[in-house]
Amino acid sequence: MIMGDAKVAADLNDLRGSIDNIDAALIHLLAERFKCTQRVGVLKASAGLPPADPDREAVQIARLRALAQESGLDPVFAEKFLAFIIAEVIHHHEAIALGAV
Repeated sequence: MIMGDAKVAADLNDLRGSIDNIDAALIHLLAERFKCTQRVGVLKASAGLPPADPDREAVQIARLRALAQESGLDPVFAEKFLAFIIAEVIHHHEAIALGAV
């Protein structure tokens, strides 16, 4: 192994360690987010509100697209990611409304 290969391997290990830490933080943040959205689902169900709120979703998508743009993240990716999360939240809210949770 030449010296450059060792440097590349060390740099890769450092970067991968950072990625692993960021992934762990993302999971913890998502868990906290879903704890909050579960509470929203309980409130909606107790008030007879629908599981989905298209107006709120549109505002959130626009806000997060702008944040993504400002942060150098592809806004299309950010929107797809948020749409996936919103779909899961709505699924949870529907289950709560049916008393399944």
